[in-house]
Amino acid sequence: MNCLSKYIAGLIIAFSLVNPAAEAQSFINLNFESATLSPESGYQNWPNLVPISQALPGWNAYLGSVEQTEVGQNTFANSYATVDILGPGWGTQPGPFGANIGIIDGNYSVLLQGGYSSDDSYNGYVNASIAQTGMVPATAESLTFRAWDYLGNLNLFAVSFNGNTLSPTLLGTGTSPSGQPYNIYGVNIVPYAGQTGQLEFTADGSAAEPTILLDDISFSTQAVPEPSILGLTAIGGLVFGARGWFARRR
Repeated sequence: MNCLSKYIAGLIIAFSLVNPAAEAQSFINLNFESATLSPESGYQNWPNLVPISQALPGWNAYLGSVEQTEVGQNTFANSYATVDILGPGWGTQPGPFGANIGIIDGNYSVLLQGGYSSDDSYNGYVNASIAQTGMVPATAESLTFRAWDYLGNLNLFAVSFNGNTLSPTLLGTGTSPSGQPYNIYGVNIVPYAGQTGQLEFTADGSAAEPTILLDDISFSTQAVPEPSILGLTAIGGLVFGARGWFARRR
C-alpha cells in the first residue's frame, strides 16, 4: 500500500471513530407497510402463521422472552398471547372481542395481545411485543404513534427505548376506515436523540388479555405539548383535535 492509500485509509478509520453514528441504521418500516403478504379476505382461523421476514421487515417479535420467527396474519386469539398483522384483505369486519376497529391506516396494522402462553413448556401469562434497533434522529423531539386499546387505556401497554420506559401523552383521536376511533400518542424522545438502541412496544401479559392495535409510528421535530398547552389547544379545537385531557402510562 502506498503512502496516499495509507493516508486515505487512516482518514476513513478516524472518521468512523469520531462519528460512529454515520454507520448507524435508521429505524425502518415504522408504519408496517413494507409487508409482502398475499391478501386473505377477512378473519382467518388462528394461528395462521406467516414468516416475520414477510410480515414485519425490520422488526423482531417476542412472546415473553422468546423470539418468534412467525406471526399471525388476519387473525387473533382468545386468551393466548399473540403478535399478529392485520392486512391486506382484513377490511372493516369486527376485530378482537367484536370491536370493529379494522385497520388504523394504510394496508396493515399490528395487533399485540398479552395472555396465556401457547408454549406447553411454559405455564403462565406472557407479554407480547415487537422491537427494533435503530438510531433516533438527532433532531427528533418526540415519538408519535396511533393505537387502539381494547381496555380503554394504556395501563397495560409499555413503550421503551433501550430499556428506559417512555410515558405516552394523549395528543388526540382519529377514526379508522371502519369508522371506529383510535388515539394518537406522543412521547418525549429528546433524551435519546442521536442514540442507537432498541425501541419496543409491549402488551403486558400480567393481567386479563391486554389487546393493542398499533400503527404509524414516527419521529417528529415537534415537542410533545405540556399538559397546560394541551388544555389550551383543546379549547381552541386545534392540533390533532385534542380534547383537553391527557393520559400517561403509570
